[in-house]
Amino acid sequence: MNVPSRVNLLPMNLLVAVAVSCLVDLLSAQGGAIITATAHVSGGKSDVSAPVNVSLDRFSTDTAREALMTALRSGGTAAARDLLRRLDPIGSIKVGTATAAIKYAYARRTGGGRLITAVTDTAIVHIGAGAPDAPPKAGFDLGLVLLDLPASGSGSGELVPAAKIRVDQQGAIVTDDYSDVVVRLSDVVAR
Repeated sequence: MNVPSRVNLLPMNLLVAVAVSCLVDLLSAQGGAIITATAHVSGGKSDVSAPVNVSLDRFSTDTAREALMTALRSGGTAAARDLLRRLDPIGSIKVGTATAAIKYAYARRTGGGRLITAVTDTAIVHIGAGAPDAPPKAGFDLGLVLLDLPASGSGSGELVPAAKIRVDQQGAIVTDDYSDVVVRLSDVVAR
């Protein structure tokens, strides 16, 4: 009978440990998250900030990501909006007093943490819509939030409260914002 030596078992034990670690990461990623941040808008003579709360019950699958990308490629914002409206909410985003249902949230590992892209099937708010020279709201039907969460400490992000979205030639989601106002997120923390 040939019994493997302890030395031969070490790589197998390491492989099992890595596999279990990856499975734990996958399961915790599917479990959702509570994320807080502060939104900052700078422009003109004033700076405005508001609390942001993102609550996710779960994250979207690779299949859901491909369905959204296919919709964007075939019909742009309108097709994406139609797809998202058929989906059940998987979370919500609250910016100040405005709240919207999140229909898509995809988490991707980065070198130092993870990047989360969340999309709502309605605009969260049209910043500047009350101004006399404001553009029409039509077509700016979606909200988008990008959250860059490091492995430890607080992260950053960007909020596009009313957008048209499309896919560029590299396969990345690109936004056309309703206004020129950039909403930066700071103190982004997952709890």
